[in-house]
Amino acid sequence: MNKLFLPCALALAGCGAAPAAAPPLAGAAIGGPFALTDQNGRPRTDRDFNGRWRIMYFGYTFCPDVCPTEMATIAAALRKVEATDPKRAAAIVPVFVTVDPARDTPAVLKPFVAAFHPRTVGLTGSAEAIARIEKEYAVYAKKGATSPAGGYMMDHSRQAYLMDPAGKPVALLSQDEGADAVAAELNRWVTA
Repeated sequence: MNKLFLPCALALAGCGAAPAAAPPLAGAAIGGPFALTDQNGRPRTDRDFNGRWRIMYFGYTFCPDVCPTEMATIAAALRKVEATDPKRAAAIVPVFVTVDPARDTPAVLKPFVAAFHPRTVGLTGSAEAIARIEKEYAVYAKKGATSPAGGYMMDHSRQAYLMDPAGKPVALLSQDEGADAVAAELNRWVTA
């Protein structure tokens, strides 16, 4: 009887174990193919990032406060992961996609993305190409009124997506909660 009890007890012990949590964005229709230009003027497609975890952030370089602050938060989070798990961090590439391609040329993107993290890739393209990637990633963006001096703001949604190595959405990264919260999400989902 004891010989039968032990295997049954061990088998039942696994029944109460919680299943691994599914990523919050599993199955969401977010992401897709794109063909853009990076901050060095090189053509880049979604396939260039295959096998890498991506943080996809949409903004613009002329943003006076939100975009630079959120990019700094993402970069600080990535540095926190680098400090504790360099292998995991090396699997992640931060990607900044402009919603203002008229002004965000490769030459403008280059110093902007370099200010945050050395592995950040900045992407721009034609208005049509940017409109396509905005649609694929469910990003809202609209040009605001032009001032007499010619300047304008971009009204846009604020989200950073964590995408898996196959380009599938995993989670939203909330920069409002700070670098520690973003780093915790990266540590939770990213596997090296």
